[in-house]
Amino acid sequence: MTKKIKITSDSTCDLGEELCKRYNIDITPLHVVYGSESFDDMVNITPEDIVTRYRERKELPKTAAVSVWEYTQVFKKYVDDGYEVIHINLGSSISSTHQNAVAAAAEVGHVYVIDSQSLSCGMGLLVLKAADLVEKTELSAEEIAQKIKDTIPCVHTSFVLDDLEFLNAGGRCSTLAMLGANLLNIKPCIEVNSADGASMTVGRKYRGKLEKVVAQYVREKLSQYTNFDPERAFVVSRDVSPEIVNNACEIVESLGVFKEIHTTYASCTITSHCGPGTIGVIFLTK
Repeated sequence: MTKKIKITSDSTCDLGEELCKRYNIDITPLHVVYGSESFDDMVNITPEDIVTRYRERKELPKTAAVSVWEYTQVFKKYVDDGYEVIHINLGSSISSTHQNAVAAAAEVGHVYVIDSQSLSCGMGLLVLKAADLVEKTELSAEEIAQKIKDTIPCVHTSFVLDDLEFLNAGGRCSTLAMLGANLLNIKPCIEVNSADGASMTVGRKYRGKLEKVVAQYVREKLSQYTNFDPERAFVVSRDVSPEIVNNACEIVESLGVFKEIHTTYASCTITSHCGPGTIGVIFLTK
C-alpha cells in the first residue's frame, strides 16, 4: 500500500504560494486582530495593509494563534482520508499555536506535531525538508518527524532591521533604544535561538546604510559555517528594495553551495512584529 503522508504548517513559514503549491503544503493562517476585527494572515489581509494602516493611523494589530478547533478540522480532514499528518509549527516561545496543534493532534490521532523552534523560512526549510523526505524516501511519518526534529538545531535564522519603529510600537523595545539606533544609523541583527522555542536575541549591531549593512551581514553569516545543507537557502524580506534583495541573493549564490536560492516575503504575522525594512538570510547546516 502506498503511504499517504500530508505535510502541513502555518502561515508564519513564509514559503509563499508558489512553493506551497509546488510541494503540496497545506497552510493554516494565524489571525491578525484590530480590536473587534479579525483577519486571516495572507488570506484577507496583506503585509501592505498592515504597513499602510500603521502609517495612516499609528495602529498595529495583535496576532492570535490558530485555535485547537481550527487545527482539529484541518487534521481530521486528512486523517479521515487515510493520511498521516506531519505538522510543523511556529516556535513555541512565540505563540500558543504549537500547544494548540498538539492538543488537536491528541484528539484526532495519526498527527505528528513539531515545534520548529524557529519562524519564517527557518520553519519553511523544515517544511520543505519534510516534503522532500515524503517524496524521495520510504520512511514512515513517525521516522520523518523524528528526522525533522533532529534537524532543528541545524536551522540558522536571522534578520537585519532597517529601523526599530515597529518593535517600539509593539512594545518590544524602548523609545530610547529606537531613537538611539536611528540617530546612530544602527541596524541590529536579530538572532533566532533554535534551542529555546525560537526566542530572539540581538546579535551584532551594524552601522550605515541598509545596502552596505545587508552585504556585510550576509557575508558574515555565511562565513561562520562550512557544512551547509546544499538543497536550498532563503532570502526573506519585507519592503526592502529589489536591488538590495538581489545583491543578497548574489552573495549567497557566489558561495557556490546551494542548489536553490529562494526569495520570499514576510507574512502579516512577521511584518506586524518586525516591520518594513527587514531582511534575513536563512539556511541549514548538516
